Amino acid sequence: MATNTDRQWFIVQTYAGYENKVKANLDQRIATMGMEDKIFNVLVPVEEKMVVKDGKSKKVTKKLFPSYVLVEMVMEDQPWYVVRHTPGVTGFVGSGNHPIPLSQKEIDDVMDKIGGSAGKKGDRPTFDMNFAKGDVIKVKCGPFEGAVGPIVDILPDKGKVKFSVSVFGRDTLVEIDYTELEKL
Repeated sequence: MATNTDRQWFIVQTYAGYENKVKANLDQRIATMGMEDKIFNVLVPVEEKMVVKDGKSKKVTKKLFPSYVLVEMVMEDQPWYVVRHTPGVTGFVGSGNHPIPLSQKEIDDVMDKIGGSAGKKGDRPTFDMNFAKGDVIKVKCGPFEGAVGPIVDILPDKGKVKFSVSVFGRDTLVEIDYTELEKL
């Protein structure tokens, strides 16, 4: 029986665009060959972003490491063989036939980026806005429709922008959703 100290994360190289297919094939091979006690997790790290293009926002899923899959496993001959001979796998990352495991810090960084220790992405995507501080923007809709002002701060985790607008003759900071803005 494998102990937690035997479990390590390894990087597996795949053909370009085959990451999800390799994950599905490997999950099936693990079940078929009874390797659940040696190969624990297969992960294709992805990140969701909200992108604004032509005034419309849409959710985009982007692979963090194209052509690579992360596998948590015990490095022994049999599990190595199962992973290495999965259709779409070109090999492990390492020197020669000696795969190099990822450090705990590297795994923690990846898990933080994809949104959790279990590798599950939360419901909050990051926002990819084509605005910068100092850009002059115009509000397209809402109570400040038609207001024009410079961007003072960008809040990408909230998907909002703070900008300066003149209200009753005084400069006021307003926080507004980036989908309601257009760059001038």
